[in-house]
Amino acid sequence: MIFYPLGKYILLLKAVFRRPEKWNIYRREIFHEMNSIGVGSVGIIAIISIFLGMVTTVQTAFQLVSDLIPKSIIGSIVRDSTILELSPTISAIVLAGKVGSSISSQIGTMRVTEQIDALEIMGINSPGYLILPKIVGAVIMIPLLVIVSVALSITGGYIAGTLSGAVSANDFVLGLTTGFIPFTITVCMVKSVLFAFIITSVSAYQGFYTSGGALEVGISSTRAVVVSCISILFADYLVAQLLL
Repeated sequence: MIFYPLGKYILLLKAVFRRPEKWNIYRREIFHEMNSIGVGSVGIIAIISIFLGMVTTVQTAFQLVSDLIPKSIIGSIVRDSTILELSPTISAIVLAGKVGSSISSQIGTMRVTEQIDALEIMGINSPGYLILPKIVGAVIMIPLLVIVSVALSITGGYIAGTLSGAVSANDFVLGLTTGFIPFTITVCMVKSVLFAFIITSVSAYQGFYTSGGALEVGISSTRAVVVSCISILFADYLVAQLLL
């Protein structure tokens, strides 16, 4: 039944957001997670975003077969598709594989080696200590990664369009600046914050309730990625339905 794991997930979140014992310890852990999640993921996000923008531009140009449609529309399509869908969603799915599996395996290993039990014996709120810094770090850094992704994706589209001759530089820039709706940035940021929370909380849940040994840690890590990706796509639809 879906209600039992959902109830455990909600109760875990309740324990996570309980008042911390010492803010200094949590602050140090938050900065560590910000570095691990944000700085450690810049490279892969940059590579994916550049090629994503390049592919979007080339395929859009290929589909524009009518001479009645101005070439500048390519820039508008790349801009809107990147901001609304490609950068937040693709980045979140990639980070679910990289960050989510790491979180799940880390906490799962602590569970099977009884380190979490030792924390609880010492009177430490283990869900808060282990999970809250990861959630806060991800909610701060993943939206910044998405902003970098948007910028690099549009830059990649510009480079691919001009080098291939599919669209001139002036037409691409004209398309970028024509008909821009600032609300799309708001939708993008809402998605990135929600996806960041889903990735960290779902992965931490899978790791926290791991039981067994190394094999079960691997299973929990895989399950964390799968459930996170499905949850991201479902949340993506809900946000688009509610805000757009």
